[in-house]
Amino acid sequence: MDLSTTLGRMTLPNPIMVASGTFGYAREMEHVVDVSRLGAVLPKTITAEPRIGNAPWRTVETSAGLLNAIGLDNDGVDAFIQHHLPYLQSLSTPVVVSVAGRTQDEFVTLARRIGEFGVAAVELNLSCPNVSGGVDFGTHASSCHDVVAAAREACAVPILAKLTPNVTRIADIAKAAAEAGADAVCLINTVLAMAIDWRRQRPMLGNGMGGMSGPAIKPIALRCVHQVASAVDVPIIGIGGIATIDDVMQFLVAGASAVQIGTANYYDPTVSTRLVDQLPTALAELGAARVADVVGTLKV
Repeated sequence: MDLSTTLGRMTLPNPIMVASGTFGYAREMEHVVDVSRLGAVLPKTITAEPRIGNAPWRTVETSAGLLNAIGLDNDGVDAFIQHHLPYLQSLSTPVVVSVAGRTQDEFVTLARRIGEFGVAAVELNLSCPNVSGGVDFGTHASSCHDVVAAAREACAVPILAKLTPNVTRIADIAKAAAEAGADAVCLINTVLAMAIDWRRQRPMLGNGMGGMSGPAIKPIALRCVHQVASAVDVPIIGIGGIATIDDVMQFLVAGASAVQIGTANYYDPTVSTRLVDQLPTALAELGAARVADVVGTLKV
């Protein structure tokens, strides 16, 4: 069984990735998960300068998922390169580094600096709902195009564009990213949401609103993957509520060539490797000999 999958200029050993922000910097998980068996690892998003993130509460559990408003808390790109990147480069697993900028120039600078270290790819986080201006580049096709095109020109490694579902027509944004040279688009980031403490008559998140992830958003993510796959010829990485092999297969059939596991890592850190184990049997059930055989086979 061939579990490899191709995303533009990048080929992964299997389609099971772990989503940025849910797996630390991988070092924290090395005694829990056999990281070498994953398709790719994404450490938490880095920014040009250190960020302390948002005021607490930063996370709120809901009946069908998780709300977060972390605010891209990180030590900045210099600390990442000095303290985290050497360990990540020692892994046999492909490493995709997620970056977020306040301006197009910041995205370009981050992509250029990270690309110089020969990582598998750079993921442009164009869609974080928890910081001021975080979704601006992912809600306008022209802005998305300009950022992706500039990053692609400045960076030799593959470029992934992570898009927000908080738009009217996500296929238009994905088309702009594809035309700008994105090797793949990542669908979706969290859905803007909130939780309220009615007794205190206040939002439960310190930021007021945050991003919803987990099982509640899977139908939204599947819809977005299907819409983009039907409209744009660019590889897709599916994200949103994935926790079982059935979830993985649904995203592949909808049109994703790979998936990222996010919220499920918090309550079951071993879920990703278990999905790798279960994937061959699921593919065989559809008579497939490789992952590409089932991608985009949805009958509508």
